[in-house]
Amino acid sequence: MEAKRSSNRCSFWLPKKKRSCANSPIESSMFCGNHSQRLEGEWIPCPIDPSHSVLQENLEGHVKRCPLLKQTIALSGQRFYQKGINAGEEDEEGDKKMESCSVVTSEMKRDLLYSMSVSKFLQLIKKIDDVHGGICKDIEDSYLSPEACNIWFNKEIDRKIPFQEKHVLQQGSILGNLENFGVLKRCNENVECCESDVDEKEDNSVSAVVEFGAGRGYLTQMLADCYGINKVYLVERKSYKLKADRSLRQKENLVLERMRIDIEDLDLNAVESLHGVPYVAVGKHLCGPATDLSLRCCLSRQDGESPVLRGLAIATCCHHLCQWKSYINKEYILSLGISKDEFHIMTSFTSWAVDDDHGSNLPGVDDIDDLLVSNAKEEEEGEVKDDSLSSVEEVVKNTKPMERAVLGFKCKQIIDAGRMQWVKKHGLDSKLVKYIPANISPENTLLVAG
Repeated sequence: MEAKRSSNRCSFWLPKKKRSCANSPIESSMFCGNHSQRLEGEWIPCPIDPSHSVLQENLEGHVKRCPLLKQTIALSGQRFYQKGINAGEEDEEGDKKMESCSVVTSEMKRDLLYSMSVSKFLQLIKKIDDVHGGICKDIEDSYLSPEACNIWFNKEIDRKIPFQEKHVLQQGSILGNLENFGVLKRCNENVECCESDVDEKEDNSVSAVVEFGAGRGYLTQMLADCYGINKVYLVERKSYKLKADRSLRQKENLVLERMRIDIEDLDLNAVESLHGVPYVAVGKHLCGPATDLSLRCCLSRQDGESPVLRGLAIATCCHHLCQWKSYINKEYILSLGISKDEFHIMTSFTSWAVDDDHGSNLPGVDDIDDLLVSNAKEEEEGEVKDDSLSSVEEVVKNTKPMERAVLGFKCKQIIDAGRMQWVKKHGLDSKLVKYIPANISPENTLLVAG
């Protein structure tokens, strides 16, 4: 009997053809019939870079030709490289579990969700509603277009760099919120005034920026153009074309260092040129655990020679990728009565906020707020979900897409609230704002501190 096939493509990669197999996978498998038997062996994370896997039987040959081998060897000689320094621990007591088991995949999170009883599931939803109502009331709209960034808004920057209005608006609002928080000082006349008066800046001014998850570096490009920053550190583990580096290096008196390293492995205190230097940390759409890694990198090991963090602005996103091990404020989550497994289920819920089920009809920010208020009123009136359904999967399928979206946004905000509280605990005034309308980006929460 022929195996039933799905409409997807086989996941087996054909290196010579530089594409995956075009055949359809058999049922309950990622691979077609030709490749599934061949792939029955054990897959393990590559010891050089765990972001990809390799068959156990091919491991010896793979480590000799892994594309990331050269980069890893080069990194190991850098003083600021310390493997796993910002990775976090499995629990607050410091008892590290097996690192190979520390990543909870999306499939594992779904299994946790669907293994719950319906009553436990409804209790968790009620808990999320109660927690959100108590701690997430003060997230304000803060859509800013600072005057200092007019040269970008008006396209007056004469450089051959990609210009997309939605990204410029986001970048400008991030910097505007930092300025509004008193972290950045704008130039009175033009960019040159900032660069020429570097030595006359006040003691609480900022002369450097560290951009985490920098990508091509255009957020920092705007920051340097509009606020006269003269030391730039771009942290990014991937390689990109069309970077802002070339135009940044053309700026007089500006020092640029791009560090191709995972944030998890970056010891910022070991960057000698940053010792004692006041800096601002920024990140635009810093995915999942990368936000937690960045906060830990900046704030968890302060001493006399540490870089001086004046403020930070991180636009969070991709909360479905968050992990208990790396999450920055496990103590806070536990204090809310949310367990480790419930945290992972919450991260799974966050994907509902921006998933394809309602992506074309995603409500604006005001609509989201209205839905949150409406949801709270239903709870006060005693309206509950139907608990007669036999399984959690069935309950989820019978839940309206917009109701799932609201639950997803609530979970996102609870996760970000824990991050905000951790930053406050480490001495910085901090808050969460919605820095851009949802029709520009539904991932519109900004953690800003100073």
